[in-house]
Amino acid sequence: MTDSPIAVRATNGTVKRQRSLRSDIVFTFALAIGLYLAWVVRNVLVLLYVSALFAVVLLPVVRGIMKLRIGKWQPGRGVAILILFLAVVSLAALFFIFAFPPVVRDIREFVNELPTRGPQVLLRIRRIPFLQHVDVAALNDKLQDFAANFATYLLLSIRNWASKLFDIITAIILTVYFMLEGEAAYQWVLSFFPVDMRQRLDVTLARAEIRMGKWLLGQASLMLVLGLSSTVLFLALHVRYAYALGVLMGAFNIIPIAGAVITITLALLVAAIDSWGRVLGVAIFYAIYAQVETSFLTPRIMRHSVDLPGLAIIVALLLGAAFDGIVGAMVAVPTAVLVAVLLDEYAVVPEAIIAEHHPVETTSPIV
Repeated sequence: MTDSPIAVRATNGTVKRQRSLRSDIVFTFALAIGLYLAWVVRNVLVLLYVSALFAVVLLPVVRGIMKLRIGKWQPGRGVAILILFLAVVSLAALFFIFAFPPVVRDIREFVNELPTRGPQVLLRIRRIPFLQHVDVAALNDKLQDFAANFATYLLLSIRNWASKLFDIITAIILTVYFMLEGEAAYQWVLSFFPVDMRQRLDVTLARAEIRMGKWLLGQASLMLVLGLSSTVLFLALHVRYAYALGVLMGAFNIIPIAGAVITITLALLVAAIDSWGRVLGVAIFYAIYAQVETSFLTPRIMRHSVDLPGLAIIVALLLGAAFDGIVGAMVAVPTAVLVAVLLDEYAVVPEAIIAEHHPVETTSPIV
């Protein structure tokens, strides 16, 4: 006696539902394990992502170096990367060997003289009308404690700086490897997608790469504006080491938040060596410049460079800083460009253009 077709279909449907339920359970557990492992190695993943992103951003510069010709010789990719690396390292070495030591020496002397110069400065502060009730003795004690503990603070922070330095060196090495072997890794990642989706994704990511490469041009413009304006300010206020400080202000502007804090603090210390009036002038200038750069320069320059609205750039910077601090803010704009290109291609549905409706004129029949 054979089973009826209805019973066979019911049995097959039950088996398929059981297989589907089992597959869903296995997929859920695999996803949970994958997310847990990603959370455990999140620092490594962030380092890999940042390195790959900077490799994409620097590739236009490498391609530009590869176009150079000396007679019949033309550099390959490896030589172009080596030239770029040596140029950056040489400029940084020249600056920190010749321009930076005098600044550090004078600041160290200023800190050593702070316990003796502090009371004199505080007595001048008491002459200001609305600061006559300030507790000068307490402020003087804090200044002396700061001067006494400054070296101890530097020694205690060496381990943290050493860890950050190791991360920076690792990121540089990974960036070089991504520029050298990134094409093979890129093709390997594309192989995980179905063949019919591969070409569309490849074209989309190529479009994102072009826009992300322009981010470096916009960031260089911001660095140039800050460096030039800082140099003009330091020369106008007769702050010592004006050119060195101006170069440092522009170079460190590539590091969001921390770069500004480090360089402005350094500029204030150098200005304090000669005059507290210069300290006030530097502080007022950078308080105004920070607002202008955040609300006007960054949105405008980045909008023209990467073709993103100013509001999107500000939101990206805020989210990047909240997600991973300085590193998140550094890669926020290129990441926003990548996300915008992917959303435009796969999520945004273009609005259909509907022609304006024109009523059809009817003529009354002639009787």
